[in-house]
Amino acid sequence: MANVLVIGASGQIGKQATVKLLDAGHKVVAPVRSPDKLSDIQNANLTVVEQDLEKDFSAHFEGVDVAVFTAGSGGSTGADKTLMIDLWAARNAVNYAKAAGTPKFVMVSSIGADDPDAVESAIKPYLVAKHMADEHLINSGLHHVILRPGTLLNEPGTHLVRTDMPSNRDDAVIPREDVATAIVESVARESNADLITYLFKGDTPISHIF
Repeated sequence: MANVLVIGASGQIGKQATVKLLDAGHKVVAPVRSPDKLSDIQNANLTVVEQDLEKDFSAHFEGVDVAVFTAGSGGSTGADKTLMIDLWAARNAVNYAKAAGTPKFVMVSSIGADDPDAVESAIKPYLVAKHMADEHLINSGLHHVILRPGTLLNEPGTHLVRTDMPSNRDDAVIPREDVATAIVESVARESNADLITYLFKGDTPISHIF
């Protein structure tokens, strides 16, 4: 059992990850802007705290074994929120984790975050934010797992993935539920080696990746 801080627990991936972490026996602290979004999760191991990620949230890292950052500004917001949440809040989370001595940091990033210039897309500002957040984590010295899922799907997970880039862009997809499962596997991962991995629909059990 680990004490897990899930930043972004009210999001589509974050909420599923929170439920899966609780089901696995972990304790979860969830700092969220709107606590009511988690009101349907009844579990004694869940602590929900009202928190604006654009303000100081360093206090939540005390006693944390694993910090998970799966917060996002959302597709309906502008570049300002992309900058403040996907980049700055992620950067702050890394700094807070380092200051608190958090043993592991799990970052939910994105396909294309490794090289935003290689992608001609309207979401390039988002990819740049993810790239800079990833680089900050990599250079922080924190033990980390960085997940770079493909295009996200709202369908049941298969618990099967591939980590190599598909030749057909249409195959570069993954259900959100499988990303949530990958978060749980990242938390439980025993290796001290840092890991950066893509996640797409495939035929390898998620547990074998970690």
